[in-house]
Amino acid sequence: MRRLLAVLAVAPLLTLTVPSARADDYVIDEDHTSVSFQVSHLGLSYVHGRFNKTTGAFSVDRTNPEKSRFEVVIPVESLDSNNKKRDAHLLGPDFFDAQKYPQIVFKSKSVKPVKEGYEVSGDFTVHGVTRPLTFTLKGGKEAEFPKGTQRTGFSTELVIKRSQFGMDKLQGPVGDEVYIAISFEGVKQ
Repeated sequence: MRRLLAVLAVAPLLTLTVPSARADDYVIDEDHTSVSFQVSHLGLSYVHGRFNKTTGAFSVDRTNPEKSRFEVVIPVESLDSNNKKRDAHLLGPDFFDAQKYPQIVFKSKSVKPVKEGYEVSGDFTVHGVTRPLTFTLKGGKEAEFPKGTQRTGFSTELVIKRSQFGMDKLQGPVGDEVYIAISFEGVKQ
């Protein structure tokens, strides 16, 4: 009985001396991030484009992955399809309507570990429409570069239907399915 009382008396002190695991916070490194897309043109070929700016932050909790979070913001005006006339059309009211809807935003709501990364679910907002989106982020390796700067990175590929986000103009000539590839690095804070 004395031994049990001694253990019970010391137990709270032990919990105070054990350091708690904490998530690592990162800011997206825009110079090492890529968001690209492709969409069918007339069913003959694909037009490729990208967004030249991406910001955001994420937190990775390797001990409790469900506490991890990801948030990405893409300024629509940074769209670049290597054709100024096409870019102006894509940024206009027929498609992104960048004046009215200047950002594409993803905010995670849940994260769970899967082989080689995380399954991330959250809210994806494009053209003023928010819909649920789930995808697998692969990666999570860590590196130090330059010396003293800790990094990690992830990549994913996904397909969305632009019509589900209110961008339904020119259906037929321009495909509804948009193939997206995202690769990003974060710098540990």
